[in-house]
Amino acid sequence: MKKTTLLSTIAFAFILLLTTNVSAQKFADVDKSPLDASFYKNDRKSPAIIKVVYSRPYLKGRDLSKLAPNGKVWRTGANEAADITFYNNMKIGEDTIEAGTYSLFTIPGEKEWTIILNSDINVWGAYSYNESKDVVRVKVPVSTGSTSIENFSIAFEKTESGANMHLAWGTMRLAVPFTN
Repeated sequence: MKKTTLLSTIAFAFILLLTTNVSAQKFADVDKSPLDASFYKNDRKSPAIIKVVYSRPYLKGRDLSKLAPNGKVWRTGANEAADITFYNNMKIGEDTIEAGTYSLFTIPGEKEWTIILNSDINVWGAYSYNESKDVVRVKVPVSTGSTSIENFSIAFEKTESGANMHLAWGTMRLAVPFTN
């Protein structure tokens, strides 16, 4: 009897091991446009004031105007539209932005880009962009950087009255001013 019980236990353990391996989770490869986040804080120990979650496409020798065409609504990154969260009420230009999460869209242009905060969130790309859901639109001038940035990038810089959200890709540079 003991021999049969031992063999049954070993057989059961072996079947369990095979079942576990067969149902193991398959994980996707690393995204070609990796997800990233940028935060604006007063200092490292302070809570976030603004957070942007976005995907960072590569230029890979392509022209920026092909990836983010002038005059067309762009998701401001790759994959899902970028999300921007305000943890406090802020201002952009003369418009007050209520604390909350918004989609961040842009309309590229040669001399200026239109920055759009839209109330539709969790949307893929700009395919379902709905202008009637725009919370604010503001135009910001384009400048040219001295070096080329391969991955689309967003960073914050603290100012006396709030922060500038910098967008950079290739040699294109934008500074979007937010005030408290």
